[in-house]
Parts: sequence; C-alpha cells; structure tokens
Amino acid sequence: MKCKSFFNMTMDLTFLGTGSAYPSPHRGASALVLRTEGECWLFDCGEGTQTQLMKSQLKASRITKVFISHLHGDHLFGLPGLLCTVSLNLNPCPTQPPTCVDIYGPQGLRQFLRVALELTSSQLLFPYSVHELEPTTDQCPPEGQLSPDVTADSGRLHPQERPGRTIPLDVNSDCYVILEEKRFVVKAFRLFHRVPSFGFSVQEHDWPGRLKTELLKDLGLKPGPLYGRLKAGESVTLENGQVVKPSEVLEEAIPGRKVCVLGDCSSLLGEGPLRACHRADILVHEATLSDEHREKAVDHGHSTPSMAAAVAQACSARMLVLYHFSQRYKPAGQHKEGDEDNVLELRRQAEEALQGTGIEVSLAEDFLTIPIPLIRLH
Repeated sequence: MKCKSFFNMTMDLTFLGTGSAYPSPHRGASALVLRTEGECWLFDCGEGTQTQLMKSQLKASRITKVFISHLHGDHLFGLPGLLCTVSLNLNPCPTQPPTCVDIYGPQGLRQFLRVALELTSSQLLFPYSVHELEPTTDQCPPEGQLSPDVTADSGRLHPQERPGRTIPLDVNSDCYVILEEKRFVVKAFRLFHRVPSFGFSVQEHDWPGRLKTELLKDLGLKPGPLYGRLKAGESVTLENGQVVKPSEVLEEAIPGRKVCVLGDCSSLLGEGPLRACHRADILVHEATLSDEHREKAVDHGHSTPSMAAAVAQACSARMLVLYHFSQRYKPAGQHKEGDEDNVLELRRQAEEALQGTGIEVSLAEDFLTIPIPLIRLH
C-alpha cells in the first residue's frame, strides 16, 4: 500500500461570488468552492455562478457535491443553469458511468430543481440526487416558513434524478450528519434568517503522524510495504514474531482541517453550530452591513462584522473570512476617494472586536483563493 504524503494533500477555498442580493459588475452572487485533490465542492450557487467559474482556474466538471444554505435566489438561481452547462460540456466515457452529483440543502430544494429542469425540458448527461434537510420552526419567522403544499415531494423523479435522503436533525448533537466518508465528515447546523438557513462544517479526519524511521531500523524493519501498513494503522509481525503496533512507531497524529461556511443569518440556533465549528481553521461568515447598520441588518436576518467576530471567537476559529457584502461595498481595489462605504471598514470592525484573540480576519473578494495547510501541533 502506497501512502501519499500529507504535504501533497492540498486544500483551498475559492470565492466565486461575495455580494448579497444580486450579481453586479463588482461582485458576483454568493458562491464558493472547496477544492481538494481535484474534487470540487460548491457552496451556494447564485445567479451567474457558471460565468464566474469560467473566469476562474476551477473546472465546473470537477464539481461532485453542492451545498445550498437556503432558498433565497441569490444563493440558488444559478444552480439549474450550471448543471445544464456542465452537461453540455461533458464528454461521456463509454467505459465509465458519469458520477452522480449530490446536492444538499433545505426542504423544497428537490422540488425547485425538478420543476426548473422539467419546465425547460432540460436533460442532463449525468445523474443527480437531492438530499433535503428538515428545518425546525424556530429557524425563521412564521412568514418565512414554506407551506407543505410547496415543498411536498411529488414522487415523480426527473429522468436523471436519483432518489435522495430526507435528513432530520439529530437531537443529541443538534446537527445534521449529512456525509461520512473515508476522508471527511460533513455536518449541517441551524441558523436564524428570514427563511430556514443552514451552515456547513467540513471536518477532515486526522492524518497519521510520521513514522519513527530510526526506531524502525533498530527493530530491523526496512523501508517497504510494511511501512505503508503501519502508516495505515495496521499492526505488523516481524520475522522474530514480535508484533509492532502503529502507536509505537508513529509520531503524534496531524489534526485534520476544518472549514465552516455559514449561510445568511442574524444568529445561531442551539449548541450545534458551536460544536460543529469548534476550532475551525476557516470560518466563513456573512457581514452584509457595517456595525452602525446593525439594527437594519438584524431586521433583514443578516449580520455585521462584530456579530461575525463574536461567532468566530465563540468557536475559537483560526481565521474569520467575511463575505456576502451589500453591493454598496465595492472591492477594496475599486474604492474611490469620496465613496461613502468602504469595505476595509468592515474588516477593521471585525479586527477590533477580535483584538487580542489571535484570530485572523480576511475580506473575501471574487476569485480570492485561500490555501488551507495542515498544521502540526508541535
């Protein structure tokens, strides 16, 4: 078994759209991509996301999973078009079936996508599946709750649709466990907004520490397949009958990385968000308006920089990345003298709130890529 060095396991986060409400010449609508080992996971897909992808270094064909935080159009309207464009540019391999694209989001997403594709007679060259999160009634005001008549599953699948899961809230963890695989665990958690909104936590499993090669040599074990078995967590038996356990010859494990992306919100709900986002390497949180407009922001279900900072501090995050800015805030490079609203002021407000905590603050801009390295504890 050949073990790939953890130094080669790259991970990064690319922002495709950092504006709120609608796409503008200055900022695209909400969308960002977590990329790891060639696979891309898309978080939200506002109108125009596919053109933003074309301008980036990312490949839309590499998107295997989509996570939609809530059903407002600036986070969702781009999804049907993106799927269709990916299909148009797909070159099917006759010997290998196309990968199913898994889509996760609030109740109602399945019906939205099904109706959009059916009414436009859109056929895809790959299968897709929608997995819905069951919201709770306290995630939004009564007027934001969708009628069961609207979200009800008709049971009639689109020709390329595969049955998806309906995922309830786990009352013990106060989270939704939506994905568990060899390398990652993905959880969703509840947020308060004008409609049910969710955040997502992507937790990478810990990596085994380096082999203590000098100790292995002393034991008479030469580099080879047995090294790989030990690295993979298997015990091995030497020619003299001695059993060597991985814990005896491995250095301390390297903590897996954690990336948390929160949808629109004016507050967290329950203990789930803090548990899921504890010690996040990167916490992506909206800051639609500056602190002086806090009342207006909260009235519309949104947050300010100091509100985002409070969440980052409560989670003990390593880095806070602000995004989802009102279109009144132009990117820093396009700010002109005399413009009233300066996006740099949003970062200053968050940094002031986090002074002395050691938490780094960054402003997201369209096409910004943030590398996420593995960090050794010692």
